[in-house]
Amino acid sequence: MKTYPINHQAGNLRIGIVRARFTNEIGQELEKACLQRLQELGVSSDNITLATVPGALEIPVVLQQMILNGEYDAMIALGVVIRGETYHFELVSNESAAGIARVSLDYATPIANAVLTTENDEQAIARMHIKGKEAAEVAIECANLLYAIEEDA
Repeated sequence: MKTYPINHQAGNLRIGIVRARFTNEIGQELEKACLQRLQELGVSSDNITLATVPGALEIPVVLQQMILNGEYDAMIALGVVIRGETYHFELVSNESAAGIARVSLDYATPIANAVLTTENDEQAIARMHIKGKEAAEVAIECANLLYAIEEDA
């Protein structure tokens, strides 16, 4: 049986990040944790591109355009959607996640989805550093896995 090892070695991987500015303070901390972990794993700051968008619904189209225009090995989506008193939470959460997944599949590019969807600010604050770091690890691991699978083809 062939198995692919988990590989978090960044090498020369190029990473694109799109972060929603809505709930900006939490999003900035999510971004900070993600960037710190990317650099810990060996991604050069020269190989990271960051774009910000107004909200989570705008993330997929910017991910798509960055993939079309750039040479990225993996992408990261960052944002925060906190439940309010209306149905808007479900709409934004579901549609942004579906859009991110569609772009990933349509362009065969791994996208680490770290758009937090929480009931309140406290839950978002509790998760922002962990999810930011995990997004960096997911992006690198999935980019390396796709390259390994491609090499076997």
